[in-house]
Amino acid sequence: MASIVRWEPFRDMVTFRDAMERMFEEGLLRAPVPFGSWGDGALSVDVYETDESVVIKTSVPGVKVEDIDVSVTGDTLTIKAETKEEEEIKRENYLRRERRFGSMCRSVTLPGGLEMDKGEADYSDGILTLTFPKAEEVKPKSITVKTK
Repeated sequence: MASIVRWEPFRDMVTFRDAMERMFEEGLLRAPVPFGSWGDGALSVDVYETDESVVIKTSVPGVKVEDIDVSVTGDTLTIKAETKEEEEIKRENYLRRERRFGSMCRSVTLPGGLEMDKGEADYSDGILTLTFPKAEEVKPKSITVKTK
């Protein structure tokens, strides 16, 4: 048996009004993070896998290689980097200051079955690329199907 529900036209308007207020509060009041910035000090990473390894890439522009620290504890990879100001310029002389200086850090949990001690790191043109080979037992293997 179907039930009859009384239509109240203003019930949906209140919901719409709440949604609009929430959109303006969350969308306009929070400052967007510019593309390519470090935000709150966290590095952005790309993690992908091939048949042979897992690759992690992160952008650390303007960072010297000696200011990058990569460590692995268990299955957690931690990347730390730090940039420093090149010269001392008085604050009142700036017309615009958008570049960030300071520490950045990111920890990523890696999948199991990697040979962490055979990992390689390459730093070129501001891109840090870490490659961890897969152990033999987790590499994909092909089995030939035969018919009789």
